[in-house]
Amino acid sequence: MSSSCKIALVLSLLAASLLCALAAGDGQHRPPSKPILTRLAKDPATSLYTASVKNGGGQLVLDLAGPLVWSTCPGQHRTIPCGAGVCTVANRNHRPNCQYTAGSNGGDGGRCACSSTAYNPASGQCGYGDLTTVQLSANATDGKNPLFQVWFSAVASCAPQPLLGSLPSGVAGVAGLSRAPLSLPLQVAAQLKVEKKFALCLPTAGSDGAAIFGGGPFWLQAAPPQQVSDRLRYTPLLKNPKNSAYYIGVTGLAVNNVQVPLPPGALSLSARQGTGGVAVSTATPYTALRSDIYRPVRDAFAAATAGFARAPATGPFDLCYQKSALPSTRIGLYTASIDLMLAGGQNWTIVGSSAVVEVSQAAACFAFVDMGATATPAVDHSPAVIIGGHQMEDNLVVFDLEKWQFGFSGLLLGTMTRCGNFDFSMGSQ
Repeated sequence: MSSSCKIALVLSLLAASLLCALAAGDGQHRPPSKPILTRLAKDPATSLYTASVKNGGGQLVLDLAGPLVWSTCPGQHRTIPCGAGVCTVANRNHRPNCQYTAGSNGGDGGRCACSSTAYNPASGQCGYGDLTTVQLSANATDGKNPLFQVWFSAVASCAPQPLLGSLPSGVAGVAGLSRAPLSLPLQVAAQLKVEKKFALCLPTAGSDGAAIFGGGPFWLQAAPPQQVSDRLRYTPLLKNPKNSAYYIGVTGLAVNNVQVPLPPGALSLSARQGTGGVAVSTATPYTALRSDIYRPVRDAFAAATAGFARAPATGPFDLCYQKSALPSTRIGLYTASIDLMLAGGQNWTIVGSSAVVEVSQAAACFAFVDMGATATPAVDHSPAVIIGGHQMEDNLVVFDLEKWQFGFSGLLLGTMTRCGNFDFSMGSQ
């Protein structure tokens, strides 16, 4: 057997071992070890959120619908053979109607290197490049503080440099957080033997947030400190057979506790077509509603806030107010509340700073947008609603991929804390 064939065989066996480890996590409980923690930031220019997990200081953009980790790679890098099982897994998810940039390859001179598709959720473009392994790092945590640094490998796609366009300056790529087997949360679970569960506390611009992968408590500084994870309410996650994004069951929408009339089945997810339903996205700046849903919700919100002086529309928002006319409270500027009426009878209430966004020193706008007027959605197959990052800021949200449920705290400002209050000073075991 030639040396090149031996190398290819060894790499194939290594990739197959990783695939088996990932698959093993699907059917059995693994004894938990320390979860890992990473600091989050919001880029004010793009409204995207980044995590500090890539060795060398490069940050990765968070994409809840992304199936892979991808980044640019050095000219020479290791590749995974095209016959490896993990290559098949990496190529299960293809974006429909995706415009491709130039490819990225070169690798280590292998005769048959696996290629996979990387997707930029901000530009809607794809890139084609080698499948490789990258070194990532984060801190182990007890849920209160970082404890010690942890390094681990992850299967990732190399991407051409132009694919970084429309992403925050200086980022290295994207961390896919979806339910796909090669997403970052599932690779962390398989590599570090922690729970298939992750928590996001998204920050506002200029502040820090935190993400914990692997379960455990989530504490925020307050007087006294709060274990926010104890206050979570849960609703089932739904699976769309056409993509790997996260969906939740929403039966209706209400403004100031009055249900908004919507077309029958407007919020339903079609199991056959993969269309409709309510998806969750960190790559969508503001919650986007399909036009037939947006218009009645906007009109109901406008009627409920008719007593507040208006300001000129500021794109992409078409319902704006004079800030001086809005009551200022500890949860932000107060207008009206929007309830996502969840399957099972609970409500996710969006209010205060989650319901409006300050667009200038003088104006604030209804922080929901018409999906038909926005750029390429960050979630495939035309959801009815995409819950965006602004509505999750200063909330703790948890994606439990073992119990298959979604946890949410509601706006933390009401309990006198926020996502920027995670204590990143080094703790002790």
